[in-house]
Amino acid sequence: MSLRLRRSASDSCSSDQPIEEWPFLDEQLLVPSRSLRVCMTCHWFRHYSGVNCIPLLTCQLHQGLIPQGAHLLSRCQGWTDDMVRRRGWAPEAG
Repeated sequence: MSLRLRRSASDSCSSDQPIEEWPFLDEQLLVPSRSLRVCMTCHWFRHYSGVNCIPLLTCQLHQGLIPQGAHLLSRCQGWTDDMVRRRGWAPEAG
């Protein structure tokens, strides 16, 4: 069973591509980070249960897989703070 995510209309590929087929992000994109600004804390970070329940770590911004462990030690230039961390789970309407 393959997980499929919708791609935006601006993507060159019109068909959905299974997450398992996304390319791995390389060291040129992921740079070491010694702060809380790592992939795992980024708004674009997601994880899924892949084949045999092996977790797949993904970046929705770059539509790529993050190598195991890199999500704790690296980030890219597109890192953005998670809205939940900035505003809380249920911010007041105002």
